Amino acid sequence: MINRIMTALSDKNEINGTSNISSPQQDVTKLTSFLARARFLLVATILAVIIHQPAADADEGMWLLDHPPRAKLKNDYNFDATDAWLKHVMHSAVRFNSGGSASFISADGLVMTNHHVGSGALQKMSTREHDFIAPGFYAARREDEVKCIDMELNVLMDISDVTGRVTAAVTPKMDFAAAQVARRAIMNTIEQESFQATGLRSDVVTLYEGAQYHLYRYKKYTDVRLVFAPEKSIAFFGGDPDNFEYPRYDLDICFFRAYENGAPARIEHYLKWSAAGASDGDLVFVAGNPGHTDRLHTVAQLEFTRDRRLPERLDELRRLEVLLRAYSARSIENARRAQGELFGVENGRKALLGELAGLQDPAIMSTKRAQETRLRAVVSGENGNPWDDIRSLTKTEDRIFTDLGLFERESAFHTRLFDIARTLVRLADELAKPNADRLREFRESNLDSLEQHLFSEAPIYNDFESLRLADSLSFLMEKKGGDDPFVQKILDGKSPVERAAELIGKTKLSDVAVRKALAAGGRGAIAASDDPMIQLARLVDPAARKLRKIDEQQVDEPMQQAYAKIAHAQFKALGPDMYPDATFTLRLAYGTVRGYQEQGVAIPPLTTIGGAFAHAKEHKNIDPFCLPESWTKHQAELNPSVPLNFISTADIIGGNSGSPVVNRAGELVGIIFDGNIESLVLDFEYTSEKARAVSVHSRGIIEALRKVYGAGQLADEIEAGDVKR
Repeated sequence: MINRIMTALSDKNEINGTSNISSPQQDVTKLTSFLARARFLLVATILAVIIHQPAADADEGMWLLDHPPRAKLKNDYNFDATDAWLKHVMHSAVRFNSGGSASFISADGLVMTNHHVGSGALQKMSTREHDFIAPGFYAARREDEVKCIDMELNVLMDISDVTGRVTAAVTPKMDFAAAQVARRAIMNTIEQESFQATGLRSDVVTLYEGAQYHLYRYKKYTDVRLVFAPEKSIAFFGGDPDNFEYPRYDLDICFFRAYENGAPARIEHYLKWSAAGASDGDLVFVAGNPGHTDRLHTVAQLEFTRDRRLPERLDELRRLEVLLRAYSARSIENARRAQGELFGVENGRKALLGELAGLQDPAIMSTKRAQETRLRAVVSGENGNPWDDIRSLTKTEDRIFTDLGLFERESAFHTRLFDIARTLVRLADELAKPNADRLREFRESNLDSLEQHLFSEAPIYNDFESLRLADSLSFLMEKKGGDDPFVQKILDGKSPVERAAELIGKTKLSDVAVRKALAAGGRGAIAASDDPMIQLARLVDPAARKLRKIDEQQVDEPMQQAYAKIAHAQFKALGPDMYPDATFTLRLAYGTVRGYQEQGVAIPPLTTIGGAFAHAKEHKNIDPFCLPESWTKHQAELNPSVPLNFISTADIIGGNSGSPVVNRAGELVGIIFDGNIESLVLDFEYTSEKARAVSVHSRGIIEALRKVYGAGQLADEIEAGDVKR
């Protein structure tokens, strides 16, 4: 946590003297400015001495686009982050609402992201007869571009600070329950007003764990079409063994196109392609949407994450991974149906193990405790004792944690069909309320996105859904016990396998028309429905809502208030130059292309196309180290020295996948697709010693498109930025 605060101390800029001082008033102004700066540096220096903590790593930070580290960039890299440069990068960046990042790379709406970010869309488009994932896809003509199912892309248009309005709605005399209701109401209202005024997606985002609130407005694209995807075997070359490792040799890319009114969207801000790409030592920037970090969390919350949150989630993932692997092994079609979820489970399991290892490291936790103790001493008495408040709140969280996961977060009902039923049941209840009183996901400004997901035409496979539901019902029995009265009501006298088969076999919610009719019918239609999945959702909903209410009013709201006190104390001591934890909103990170040492061996910052063939040969071309036929067939044509992947010290986390990597000129030099194993601790603490962000190199992408895939027209559009096909 203190490392974040110490970022302010690394700005060594002094007052720039001038040879012409034209008036005494200017003299006074400069002196006042100098004294203010000196006072700040004195306080910061004293605090650094007390805490015995060096300045933050120069490359640390997931910075807000409206509050970038201009002074640090100028001081450390002689780079001016101008308003024009930041606006261009912000409007060129794209967010996949389903999770992940991307960027516009042509004036005709061409979007680049990772294959693994786009794989969800590829999975929904695939059938037994036509798989878009394993063999890849290329639309040489615009008319061949395939429309995606329920995809939403977001482009951030502007940010405004609404902290004053949100915090004013919560008065000091309110208890936590009333405060939570008031805070939710004002956030829903702000978003509704913004949406009605602009037509843009409007989200109030909580920053610094509750110290600030910003309104983010997004332009949405919902007509999105697939242009190109390589084979899965090169997009995820090395498979799970190489995941979160380095060196890497992956072409983890995917191209889509945004359409408006049936035609390719005309885009003002897009990233021009760098022919040279990234080189060792270059300063690079990453504009993406990191999903979640816990760097500002107290020791008490980190201990809870270490002892409860991560182990419990890992138990679920390990169990699910075994289930999905067994299902996939039964047939090629089963493997196709399960591959998207299996990848997510494997990726999540490995990521969480890395995070857990970090929190189980006594050195890391000892450092966190020492930092917190010293910070508490510095700001003692100014804001009560929020650290002890948070420790007390973790006890309440611990009491409801398992049940909250089972019933509200649906760990006990792992099927798309229950999620649909839950949404329909709650939609009917929430739409009957004023917008200000609704659960956040049912606020007026979010209904378009919610309905797009609810009425998705994505295929649902009953055998797969039944398998997952049966396993999660069995998990429910393990956690609560088979004699638990509520579990008995849910199972209705049947085994988990029998109950799952009954629910999946008899529900009609796979039919989108049935869903739309139930949504249109409101509470009356839901109450009259004999659909077993709707009835199950109605049975579970009161208990789930009760748990959610406890979590929101007795854990989340008081924690936000406690963290706000901590953040304000930090701002007061060291100024506002801090970045908040990640919130799946657009951030700017930066760093240098740089290798590292591993057990005395120098790990180079770039890998090459030739290295990919050598890597395959070293593993005897056995899956998952088997290059696709398209690559082996064109090996002689490929330049083996062209860079394929590279690493940098940029500060990233999950959600940054697909983020564009740009140079000083704002040109695209690569695309983030992974981090190495040492980067997994970045959820809690940044380090540039070995942690690295891993990217696909711009030169490697063009080399593959032209010489492996015969996609010269696509490569022309990418390099020119405005080539119509």
